Amino acid sequence: MSTESAQEFYGRWARLYDVIARRTPGIARLRRRAAAACRLEPGDTVVEMGCGTGANLPFLRERVGPTGTVIGIDFTRQVLERARAATADYDNVSVVRGDATRPPLGTGAAAAETDGGEIDAVLATFVVGMLEDPVAAVDDWCDLVGSDGTVVLANAARSETWYAPPVNAVFRAIVILSTPPTMQLRYENDPHIRLDEKIDAAHARLRHRSAAVADETHVLGVVRLTGGRLE
Repeated sequence: MSTESAQEFYGRWARLYDVIARRTPGIARLRRRAAAACRLEPGDTVVEMGCGTGANLPFLRERVGPTGTVIGIDFTRQVLERARAATADYDNVSVVRGDATRPPLGTGAAAAETDGGEIDAVLATFVVGMLEDPVAAVDDWCDLVGSDGTVVLANAARSETWYAPPVNAVFRAIVILSTPPTMQLRYENDPHIRLDEKIDAAHARLRHRSAAVADETHVLGVVRLTGGRLE
């Protein structure tokens, strides 16, 4: 899927994604846990890659406090508008339009927010499965935070629990319905299998790059959360 068609697709469904991102049972607990895994302290700077409608940003702001900095990056204008509205009361939270694989942190508003300082953590939730080369993106994010920084990934993939078959059947249907074109019933390569491969590779790369790793599963084993403190 091209960047342009992806922007059109996610922009068209921005309102529905916002509801799902905030109202799915258990999702607030997961987002709070992802923010905690970033190992943030008051005054820190954190960047969320692919922030979507901004559902994680308030939880990150809780961690860095009023003296810290939170930056959300996404390429879809319609979802960013919702993210801006959701964080309008915070003067230390900003959202920037850009590509998570080439984050615009050295120019414009993002450069002003970081003020040339270090980035303490990067968070990416439900993002790497949409990237062409998720391993390269993880490497870039690790380089961005540098030594003793933290990168956290949270992604949905097929469950490996004993009750996985019915859970995975539902998961496969959700993946197909959220993969353009949504009405296509047959694929040369099943999108849920390709999604699993990307997520496995991205999380494995983060574990390889990290000195300390925390691995967790949530939501019936479907959501995998990996936090890595860099060497």
